[in-house]
Amino acid sequence: MKYFIVASLLVFISCGNEPLELTALQGNAFGTTYSIQYYSTTAFDAEKGVDSVIYAVNKSVSTYMPESDISKINEGDTTIVVDAIFKEVFRLSEVVYTNSQHYFDPTVGVLRNAYGFGDTAALKTLDQKVIDSLMQFVGFDKVSIQNDGTVLKEHPEIYFDFNAVAKGYGIDLIGHYLSSQGVENFLIELGGEVVAKGYHVSKNKLWTVGVEHPDSKLSDRMATAAIKLDDKGMAGSGNYRKFRIDSLTGKKFVHTLNPLTGSANQNNMTSATVIASSCAEADAYATACMALGFDAAKKMIEQTEGVEAYLTYIEKDTAAAVFITERFKNMMLDSLAL
Repeated sequence: MKYFIVASLLVFISCGNEPLELTALQGNAFGTTYSIQYYSTTAFDAEKGVDSVIYAVNKSVSTYMPESDISKINEGDTTIVVDAIFKEVFRLSEVVYTNSQHYFDPTVGVLRNAYGFGDTAALKTLDQKVIDSLMQFVGFDKVSIQNDGTVLKEHPEIYFDFNAVAKGYGIDLIGHYLSSQGVENFLIELGGEVVAKGYHVSKNKLWTVGVEHPDSKLSDRMATAAIKLDDKGMAGSGNYRKFRIDSLTGKKFVHTLNPLTGSANQNNMTSATVIASSCAEADAYATACMALGFDAAKKMIEQTEGVEAYLTYIEKDTAAAVFITERFKNMMLDSLAL
């Protein structure tokens, strides 16, 4: 689950001889909502441009659209020639797959569906025997993009699920679109994931967002830290809200799956907030942290250049604990005021 609190303000100011207007856009995308704030000296149809980006991402990698490229590939169509969006999401996933010791794996889709967190109803029977049978269809090393742009799967049943990176990549593309229109200062929030560029001109300071407390409720959200972002992306993941209780066994399944064992059991990680050069990277590494567990997640973050994290976890004595990388600490503000 992605989670952030974002400050919002609408103003009109002057900067030299050219007026800078803070424009605010809101809408729906990727099954959630978005909020965009940007300063511009020229008028352009931002809503239309944003809609075009959202459409392109959905057409390429949305598992919720039956006519998307990824849905057709998942259904076994081997003739689809993937576009630049699919290729870039695939490439980034491959990098994080390697850096996370294979704990970040977009071919976990067949398991996600089986547990009821994907696009289909959960399997009525999901014992170890069934899980073991599904594991043959999991493994990012079992798929590749060929020279002609088609996707080769070792097994037709392999099911791609780029949801842990595609949303972040879509936000990055919206940022690229705004930049192409000459916008130098903007804040984009979509489903709790964030990209910031430049600064909040009227306040003459960097954009500020808040990291939501792991114990926060949807009806009463609380921030645990305020962060100033400087041309970065930020995303978070946590299992404390998104889980499923099996109606027959009463067993709790969390939505972050272990692609090496096929299990959906809670480890000692409770949340991961990641800052990176792009929102797609932050999105993927946050998910990887949740799958790894604290010790391995901490090691991965420390060994990955340009990636910073705020990790919450449970220690052996069941006490809540926090780990924050030094550069992440440097981005934190003393006050929670956004």
